[in-house]
Amino acid sequence: MQHEVPEPPAERARRARVLAALGDPTRLAVVDLLQVQDLSPDALAAALEVPGNLLAHHLKVLESAGVVTRHHSQRDRRRTYVRLLPDSLEGLLPAASGTSATRVVFVCTHNSARSVLAEALWQSVSDVPAASAGSEPAERVNPHALAAAARAGLVVAKARPQSVEDVLRAGDVVVTVCDAVNESIDVPPHLHWSVPDPAAIGSPAAFDDAITDLRERVTVLAPLITRTHHRRASR
Repeated sequence: MQHEVPEPPAERARRARVLAALGDPTRLAVVDLLQVQDLSPDALAAALEVPGNLLAHHLKVLESAGVVTRHHSQRDRRRTYVRLLPDSLEGLLPAASGTSATRVVFVCTHNSARSVLAEALWQSVSDVPAASAGSEPAERVNPHALAAAARAGLVVAKARPQSVEDVLRAGDVVVTVCDAVNESIDVPPHLHWSVPDPAAIGSPAAFDDAITDLRERVTVLAPLITRTHHRRASR
């Protein structure tokens, strides 16, 4: 019988730290909530019904174990979002629960970059229809976003940005990809991805990085959403 290659001590130590960090019901619940979305500490505390100071302790433990990371909102620098680090829990977590939807709609402020790229990425991996919209639609899709999509082999079908009011309808799963939208407008219950605005930097690399970020998130969410098929009324 062939012997397996021993696991490197550093990797074994990492797994031990992660498993120890998850050995608390509240921390495990935090990770469950973050599997497909980013949440502020306030939102996590409210969802889990725990005091803010206690949640801060749990987040510190998870950060030290390399499970989550925090960054400031692009709209309100006083606010932070917590994100589950990709691959940090590979093989350690149960699968996230799924849902069905008629469409997945990605929303940002101008509907000219992040939401458009997320829509294109989604359409490349899922048969669930996708759309995108903006709270303050721009006049056109950002040319740098179109160039980045072409470099990534993505097809952007959107002719021009559209407003949230014109796009959203019942049965949609809504994903905000912009901190400003998540914090300032009234959208239906939704998932939030705190994705940095590449247009604020303007470089090709920033738009490529946005695609990489969005691709990781789409890859996680897509298998959890199945298509809702409307039945035709019988005559």
